[in-house]
Amino acid sequence: MIEWTIPTMTCGHCARTVTQTIQALDAEAQVQIDLPTHTVRVQTKADPAPLREALAEEGYAPVA
Repeated sequence: MIEWTIPTMTCGHCARTVTQTIQALDAEAQVQIDLPTHTVRVQTKADPAPLREALAEEGYAPVA
C-alpha cells in the first residue's frame, strides 16, 4: 500500500484525475482518496516512481 499526501487535490475533479492517472498506468490499482486530508492510498503492484511522476505531470505531485 502506497500512501501520499497531495496538497493540490482539493475537489472531486482532482480526485477523479488522480484516480484516472494512476489507473492509466495500472488498471487494477485500487485508489482510496480522502479529500479533507488530501490523502491518497493506492494498492498496486506497480513501481511507485512512475506513478509519482505521472501525478506530478498532471499537477498533483505527492509530497510524502
